[in-house]
Amino acid sequence: MKLHSIETGTFKLDGGAMFGVVPKSIWNKLNPADANNMCTWSMRCMLVENDGRLILIDNGIGDKQSEKFFSHYYLSNDVTLNRSLAQLGFNKDDITDVILTHLHFDHCGGSVHWNKDRTGYETSFKNAIYWSNKKHWDWAVNPNKREKASFLKENILPIQESGQLKFLGDNEEFMPGISVKCVHGHTESMMLPHLAYKGKTIVFMADLLPSAGHIPVPYVMAYDTRPLITLNEKSDFLSNAAANDYVLFFEHDPVNECCTLEFTDRGVRANSYFRLADI
Repeated sequence: MKLHSIETGTFKLDGGAMFGVVPKSIWNKLNPADANNMCTWSMRCMLVENDGRLILIDNGIGDKQSEKFFSHYYLSNDVTLNRSLAQLGFNKDDITDVILTHLHFDHCGGSVHWNKDRTGYETSFKNAIYWSNKKHWDWAVNPNKREKASFLKENILPIQESGQLKFLGDNEEFMPGISVKCVHGHTESMMLPHLAYKGKTIVFMADLLPSAGHIPVPYVMAYDTRPLITLNEKSDFLSNAAANDYVLFFEHDPVNECCTLEFTDRGVRANSYFRLADI
């Protein structure tokens, strides 16, 4: 198995929304805000080469939304999914599987693009199976009012219409060395891929821990639909991860790709930071 970090660009989100009840005087030291209270975040994905398959975990925000939509998020243009794949000698047609941790637009927007004459949509990875979770899929296609703005039908429905959609269950083994575990605080049944790699367990953190700055248990995003459940899920995960020396892979941290954890008198905290390529 080979793992690659795939940068798809950065975007900005409100710092208060990202850190919930934590005061700005504290979180601003972790990810300094601009004059509009916006902080920069990565949209980092993972590419897995394993047993003749090329597996992409999440795929960023994509490029098909309107200029008005993108203006709210201050996207960078210097890094894209296509360029990151090309640097490794791949393109979208090489992808055999796309694992979608959840269907919020910054995680799955790259799944679908405009067709050639911009009269409709088509899947971006024409040779791939797209993997979601049935409970989460149903949650996303019938969105609640709180999350409706994050579940964009043009990111989601064309996948099913293409016939390329399949589902994974909680604690299901995707293939030897890769399994998924569902958590439910951020959104219903978000999948966290666990990968056995070089004698370690690598966990793709998605939005349970969007960044290293979210490791303290009370640091929960205002975007989470069930923050008290997130608190319990984080606490359980962090204790298990520290005890078993898991490597955490961060999707949204603008600086740190990975870290390990340790127990301290303040609770579980980051131990060391490093790049995925350094493992």
